[in-house]
Amino acid sequence: MVKVNDSLNLGFPVRLVAEGEKRECTFAEIVQRPTIVSVYMRNNTGSCDKQVKQMQVAAAELDRIGVDLIGVSKDTPGSHLKYACKLDLSFPLVSDPEHDFAQVTDSLVEKKMYGKTFHGPTRAAYLIDTDGKVLGIVEKVDSANHADQLIQLASDATTAF
Repeated sequence: MVKVNDSLNLGFPVRLVAEGEKRECTFAEIVQRPTIVSVYMRNNTGSCDKQVKQMQVAAAELDRIGVDLIGVSKDTPGSHLKYACKLDLSFPLVSDPEHDFAQVTDSLVEKKMYGKTFHGPTRAAYLIDTDGKVLGIVEKVDSANHADQLIQLASDATTAF
């Protein structure tokens, strides 16, 4: 996994859902100011729903601090569009079926579920600046208290920007 002060290459293409619309761009184009990228596994699943709802709880405070928020999962843009509407999300969701963000953050790990082995991203959150520099990391997301984790992450790093 990357560490604080590492630089990420955010030039890879993504499919973004924001403000009720889908579009393609590079990840770097989305990062317009310090941004927390919170990685979750899948829309409409128990722990992930808790995590995303907690992200929504934190969104306004993060904006006040000067930090944007992005959710990343492998779900399709169509699924993200429905999910964002269902939860009335105020932040964008990125479709990352190839786990490009996890590869850039060196957080693609082997997982096991129901006797099956697969590779997936670590559930984590990364605060990055507009140049892709990592300003802070939540290495283990607590789905039920993720809002507090995100606000603490942003607050701790405000001196960096």
